[in-house]
Amino acid sequence: MTVLNLRTIKLRSGEEHRDEQEIELEPLRLGGQRYLPVPDKIPAELGVSRASTGTVLELSFTGRLHGPCFRCLEETVVEERISAREYQANNPEGSDELRTPYLEDGKLDLSAWARDALVLALPAKILCRPDCAGLCPVCGKDMNLEWHTHDEVNPDPRWAALAELKDRL
Repeated sequence: MTVLNLRTIKLRSGEEHRDEQEIELEPLRLGGQRYLPVPDKIPAELGVSRASTGTVLELSFTGRLHGPCFRCLEETVVEERISAREYQANNPEGSDELRTPYLEDGKLDLSAWARDALVLALPAKILCRPDCAGLCPVCGKDMNLEWHTHDEVNPDPRWAALAELKDRL
């Protein structure tokens, strides 16, 4: 976990501080599958700007995850360029919207912020390629390697009552 103490950065209103940080990312679980960040420590650029009403935090990095394709389970890599921004009001008690969840007692949790920003930027389904055919629902073979069909069709037993009704009509 990478945490930065913002109290060590002494900024006055209108001042800005930019710094390179190395952020530790932990493995993610998406859709029941495990995705590993490679490398597990990523270089990131952090910007801290002090305004009269609060602090603006900016984080940018490139996140790269290795894990299975959602359709065919082959190993795949997804890479996303991340740019995230948070705001912390000087008096955040009035509204949750003006308080970042990553800042507590002057300590900024860069790992949690980077993880959440990366997850929000990921596609809904991580695929090895956009036209991935997935696995055959009957035999489980990878349809990307060998396209095939099955002659015998096993009907779904949940539809048996409707099939009987059709035969009677």
